[in-house]
Amino acid sequence: MLAEYVRDAAMTAVIFGFFGSSWFGWAQEAPPERWRRPLIAGSVAALLTAVAGGLLAWQHWSDGSVFNSPDTGRNFGILVGIEFGLAGLGAGLLSIRERYRDLIAPWIALVVGVHFFPLAALIKFPLVHVAGVLVTLVALAAVPVVRRRPVRASAVTGVGTGAALLTVAIVALVMALFGY
Repeated sequence: MLAEYVRDAAMTAVIFGFFGSSWFGWAQEAPPERWRRPLIAGSVAALLTAVAGGLLAWQHWSDGSVFNSPDTGRNFGILVGIEFGLAGLGAGLLSIRERYRDLIAPWIALVVGVHFFPLAALIKFPLVHVAGVLVTLVALAAVPVVRRRPVRASAVTGVGTGAALLTVAIVALVMALFGY
């Protein structure tokens, strides 16, 4: 699970921490009342992880990165463009079919989770595969869970995806701190 460069592991903590906080925020759309404090705590923890990763990345900015290769940057842009396109297209179609609007969060999580697999290979950071597995599983489990329980899909998907991203962000931060 080692990153090739400390800066890349630190930036993974930044990005996953930021988006983990975003997912905890989405979960706050309509969660059960008892979830509110843990969701806020998750958001804060994720943001603190992102800030710590940012400071560490800044300290190691000139140490190198897989993004120093022009091919990596271009391919990353293409991959993210495809991800945003699929996520947006699916969300738009689900929104048009108003009955399925609640499935937007699991759809977005599924696209994000699946996109982590080629991303992990592109940036040569196997830890991102773990994020892919976790987020994809959350997305796939969210729909059956909400069909059996009186909870919104955004809450289930947000808490699961936020927790997965925060966990990976913390692991990436620890790896960066210890030079793995």
